[in-house]
Amino acid sequence: MSTQPFEPKPTPPVGLVQIDSIEDIIRKRLADERARLEAEAGVARRDAHHFKKPVERPFTKDQRGHTTLLFGGLTWKHEKLVHGAFEGLGYVSEVIPTPDVRAFQAGKEYGNNGQCNPTYFTVGNLVQYLQTLEEQGLTKQEIIDRYVFLTAGACGPCRFGMYEAEYRLALRNSGFDGFRVMLFQQSGGLSQSDAEAGLEMNLDFFLGILNALNCGDVINEVAYQIRPFEVNAGETDQRLDEVMDYMHEVFRKKQPWQLGDNLAKYLGGFSDTAEYIGKFVNQLKGEDLMPSLRRARDMYDVIEVDRLRVKPIVKITGEFWAQTTEGDGNFNMFKFLEREGAQVIVEPIGTWIMYMIHQVVQKYKDLKGLEEGAVMPPLWRLDKRAKIEFNFRNKVAKLKLAEAIFKNEYHKIVDALGGVGHHLIDQYELQRIGHPFYNSRAGGGEGHLEIAKNIYYTNKDLAHMVLSVKPFGCMPSTQSDGAQSAVVSNYKDMIYLPVETSGEGEINAHSRVQMALGEAKAKAKREFAETLEKTGLTLDECRAFTAAHPEMNRALYKVPHTKGIVGTAANFVMHIAERMKKETVVQ
Repeated sequence: MSTQPFEPKPTPPVGLVQIDSIEDIIRKRLADERARLEAEAGVARRDAHHFKKPVERPFTKDQRGHTTLLFGGLTWKHEKLVHGAFEGLGYVSEVIPTPDVRAFQAGKEYGNNGQCNPTYFTVGNLVQYLQTLEEQGLTKQEIIDRYVFLTAGACGPCRFGMYEAEYRLALRNSGFDGFRVMLFQQSGGLSQSDAEAGLEMNLDFFLGILNALNCGDVINEVAYQIRPFEVNAGETDQRLDEVMDYMHEVFRKKQPWQLGDNLAKYLGGFSDTAEYIGKFVNQLKGEDLMPSLRRARDMYDVIEVDRLRVKPIVKITGEFWAQTTEGDGNFNMFKFLEREGAQVIVEPIGTWIMYMIHQVVQKYKDLKGLEEGAVMPPLWRLDKRAKIEFNFRNKVAKLKLAEAIFKNEYHKIVDALGGVGHHLIDQYELQRIGHPFYNSRAGGGEGHLEIAKNIYYTNKDLAHMVLSVKPFGCMPSTQSDGAQSAVVSNYKDMIYLPVETSGEGEINAHSRVQMALGEAKAKAKREFAETLEKTGLTLDECRAFTAAHPEMNRALYKVPHTKGIVGTAANFVMHIAERMKKETVVQ
């Protein structure tokens, strides 16, 4: 027995008595037992230092008037219209110029090794732009305080998921630590939650940006359709500049729809809901942009074209950034193709937006009834099954409505600009034809789209050749290329060429494209000769007919597509033959 006298514990002052909760007791016992087991096993405990995302200084509403929003990464046409939309919403914004090789080298200098070239080009381009501001006399702290950068982000399975970290690393290494980068996520919206956030993510913002991107898509595509056939070299680019300047002002001056003050007072607490509905209805039924787009159409339509020039049609696919940018990031591939005598079909951003909606629909279908690891209830539980079915149909119906609305808005712009632009491809058709070669559930990059578009544009007689441009070492595109070998083996007449892009290797890439393009040119010439023979016309007769019908030489004269014929010139000959027949019958 212990001989030590009993000493009672001192009583804490009244009001400071602490009684441990059952959770505290359990946590303590678990910690004691873990320590005992680790000591028995000889395991040395180490402090864990987990990575935490840096807490960034926010961009707040009161900073909006003196803070410049930087953005970039698309074509200059899209960027100019988005800039107009930002200014129309009251933001001070600037577009970062198209990345060049110097930007690529800056990205490699300040960033990690082993990144794909969109990372190097876009990250280096931001650093290069900030360095230019510094050279103009601004201090680093002034730049950090007065500018923010808006870009896209993701948690995808490729390096795209690391963009945010790469921006922060390169900014820190280049001396701009603390520069604010705001990230759009493919899911989850913008990385800001404060009600007083500097970038207000309301319906006006989304509709403005969406309209700008859609108009940019169609205006860009129409220019690519006209340029190869222009009679006066350089006229298309001149008109394009005029169209873009005009549409930039349209977006800059466009005022968001609002309830009148008297009506808002009358509706009281329902005014916010009424205004939201009114904005949405105005977008669907209003004619705000249509007169401006028709004027832009008329600006294009004065260009004289010669559609009897035989041009191979090349469809561009590949990784999103590489197939979109118009600069060193893809070896200036579009200009190169046009110089080599091709007609280029560029990829609209609208296809990517439709793809993202489609993937969510597919996810809901695959996970129907499976929430948080649950299993489908038995057949006899009709109540639970009915609830699951209702929730599923409700979610899918909203997305289907979004698909239908987006398509309708896009095609309204196509029609307003003369109806010569391509309509958006049905995503369910792309899934159907691409899935046998590339699982449509596989995420990352363009997913099954590279496969599906290759088949679609070949089978639908829309392109003589498909060119896929992608970054070096791009995991999703590399997987897609592996599957393309099976696709090409099943479609013997297909001309498909994948090209990896980087900051170097331009001559090699252009040489490879020239070889494939030579085959496409031969295919287009053969098709044109066969069409002349089929119609019994000569080239001189076709030219004489178009000279007698000058409206056929307008830039936006719509030539119908004949099944089995790809080229613009060959389709034009078929159309001339049809018109000759009709005029002969009338006479």
